[in-house]
Amino acid sequence: MTRSAGDGAPPQGPPKALPKGRSRRNFAGARPVMDDVARLAGVSKQTVSRVLNDNPSVRPETREAVRTAMRTLGYRPSRSARSLASGRTRMLGVISFDAARFGPASILTAINTAAQEAGYLVSSIALDTADRATVVRAVDTLSAEGADGVIAIAPQRWVGRALAEAQLDTPLMVLENDLGKDASFVTADNRAGARKATEHLLALGHATVWHIAGPTGWLSADRRVEAWRATLEAAGAEIPEPLIGDWSADSGYELGRRLAARPEVTAIFASNDQMALGLLRALYEAGRRVPDDVSVVGYDDIPEAAHLLPPLTTVRTDFPEIGTRSLRLLLSQLDGPPEPAVGRVVPVELIVRRSTGPAPGR
Repeated sequence: MTRSAGDGAPPQGPPKALPKGRSRRNFAGARPVMDDVARLAGVSKQTVSRVLNDNPSVRPETREAVRTAMRTLGYRPSRSARSLASGRTRMLGVISFDAARFGPASILTAINTAAQEAGYLVSSIALDTADRATVVRAVDTLSAEGADGVIAIAPQRWVGRALAEAQLDTPLMVLENDLGKDASFVTADNRAGARKATEHLLALGHATVWHIAGPTGWLSADRRVEAWRATLEAAGAEIPEPLIGDWSADSGYELGRRLAARPEVTAIFASNDQMALGLLRALYEAGRRVPDDVSVVGYDDIPEAAHLLPPLTTVRTDFPEIGTRSLRLLLSQLDGPPEPAVGRVVPVELIVRRSTGPAPGR
C-alpha cells in the first residue's frame, strides 16, 4: 500500500524555497501558521500536527523536513494548535489554601516551574474557606478554563473532606492529604520529622521535650503531635501537654513566654520555624539562654533559619520536591492509561545547628 506525505511518507525533495519577496517570518506579513509550514515542507497539515505532537508514525526524514521548514519560517506552534491536535489545553489548575505560608508558597512555585518545563500553563485559585460548595465551584471554574487536571494543596482535614465529598470528574492530585483509594497524593513524612526532632533532644540528655504544636485539624500538625508523643512514650519520658499555636511567630512568642517562665523546661520542639522564631525572642526576654538553658528545634528550614541567633536546628521539608513530584505524577496520569491512585511520601531531614545542646548540668 502506498502512503501520501500526509500519512507520514517522506516529502518529494527538499523543502521548497520561499516565494520571491516573501519574508522568512511568513508568506503574507502575518505570523506563520501550520499551513505555511506544510506548504514549505511539501507535506499535509496533519503531518505537521503529528510532528508537533511527536507521533512515532512520522518517518525521520519527514520529521526533519517539517522541522527545517519551521526553522526557516520562524514558526512557533501556538498552544491552541497543540490543543486541537492533542485534545488538551496544556493548562493545569491548582487550588491552594493559606497560600501565603512558606510551605504552600514554595510548593506552588515548584509546580509552576515544573509545569513550565513540561510545556503547561498553571491557573491558580487561592481559597480562604473550603466547604464542599466552594471546592466544587473552584474546580468547576478551572474545568471551564479547560484545565487538563487539578492539583490541590490541601493541608487541613476539612479541606480533604470537602474534596472527597465533591466527587470530581477532573483528574486530581492532592498534597498534604490522603483522600483514600480514589485520589493520588504526595506528602512530606511529618511523623518521621517529629520523631527525629524529639529523639535528637532526648539524646542530648533532656528529661523530656515540650511541644508548641500547629493548629488542630492540620494534618502536618496533628501527625507531628502524634509522633512527638509516641517518641516520648517509647523513651519512657514524661509527656507534657502540647501548647497549640497558629503557625505564626506571634503565637510562638506568646506560648514561649509561658514556657520560659517554667524552669523545668529545657527542650522545646516547635512545629514550624515561624513559631520557633517567636519562641527564641520570648526566651531571650526571659533571660533563658539558647542552647545553654533551653534547646529549641523548629520545622521546615525556612531560608532565615540558618541566620537566626543562634542558628536554628530544624527539620527540613523538601517543598520543591513535593511540588515537582506532584506535577509529574499528575502528568503521568494524563499521559498514560488510567491507573490506581498512588501515594508518595517525601523524606525529611534533621538539620542540626547551634540552637540545641546538652541538657543543663551535663
